[in-house]
Amino acid sequence: MNWRYLIPFFDPTVEHWSMEARLLRWLTFLWLSVGLVVVFSASYPIANAEHGDGLYYFKRQVLWTLVGMVGFNIIVRTPIYSVLKTARVGLFSVLGLLVLTLIPGLGTSINGATRWISLGPLLLQPSELMKPFLVLQGSHFFSDWNRLTWKVRLTWLGIFSIVLLSILIQPNLSTTALSGITLWLIALAAGLPLIYLGGTALGGILLATISVSFKEYQRRRILSFLNPWADPMNDGYQLIQSLLAVGSGGVWGTGLGLSQQKLFYLPIQYSDFIFAVYAEEFGFIGGLLLFLLLAVYATIALRVALNARQIEHQLIAVGVMVVMVGQSILNIAVATGALPTTGLPLPLFSYGGSSMIASLALAGLLIRVARESNQAEVVSLEKQPSETRQRRFPSRRN
Repeated sequence: MNWRYLIPFFDPTVEHWSMEARLLRWLTFLWLSVGLVVVFSASYPIANAEHGDGLYYFKRQVLWTLVGMVGFNIIVRTPIYSVLKTARVGLFSVLGLLVLTLIPGLGTSINGATRWISLGPLLLQPSELMKPFLVLQGSHFFSDWNRLTWKVRLTWLGIFSIVLLSILIQPNLSTTALSGITLWLIALAAGLPLIYLGGTALGGILLATISVSFKEYQRRRILSFLNPWADPMNDGYQLIQSLLAVGSGGVWGTGLGLSQQKLFYLPIQYSDFIFAVYAEEFGFIGGLLLFLLLAVYATIALRVALNARQIEHQLIAVGVMVVMVGQSILNIAVATGALPTTGLPLPLFSYGGSSMIASLALAGLLIRVARESNQAEVVSLEKQPSETRQRRFPSRRN
């Protein structure tokens, strides 16, 4: 591959891109750029205190961004039918990493959760890396639902269940819920019978209820969410400090770098609660602009899904939109006290290499789908089976 194709702003075929693909490309770069600026601001004080280098976390975030950008550009320039071939291998590979986190001595625990694998100085979070492969394999599987035997259906439903359970056991209820909702919405878009979807939804709610019943820290999070001031120095501390940060921003914000809550008051200020720092420094107007970006991104993603020629492509667009926009809304809801505290990062904002790589991969998938929906795009669609090219959203059967 020519090295120039790995440069994000260079593409000799860009004049053939659809309008949606171009808009998504620049929205992704805008989203990413603002995120890097906020990571720099949010992490500088604590990085300076803990490591003697205010740029400690920022430099690592930039390195992960460069790694993720390589994958992003490869995906953007690779036909979807070729990317789909990697879904199964990728899913089983990351599932293997998930299982490794559960083996004593192999997984790395942080704040009581064993969600990471240590590779020397690097930490990988398999549950984040799983998201693009769940979208790909889920889209491929549910698009073929009506042509599959029940043996194949039950096999893959069992595999998806194992993936979700391995994430839940870490424990990581929030990522489990997001992954399950993503698969459920992909199945809904694929036209699966509502009776199956309803039963699955009830099963998911039951599983979440059982998890909360057995996990004391999850119950405490829910109780502290309902009334954080009942225990302001312990379980309610994170939410109270986040609300103070959001409220301190006012209309226009305190200004870039001038957040007070990030000065060792707000916990996890450069990751889970990075929106609180953003809201304090950029205010209500900055929050509205971020919501506008998410709304535009979601709208374009839906247009891409509706214009795509193949059902797999349509479902991929839906899955990417659910993860990128849905996860962002959940993260913001936690920071503003609308939902109980979770460990979901804000895509392209929160510090973390695995999240950055997964988010850029998902963004690349959506742009690739948008490219292939354009008649003028130079894509080798002739290599795909004619039956696959002609398939569209099926009609819903109840």
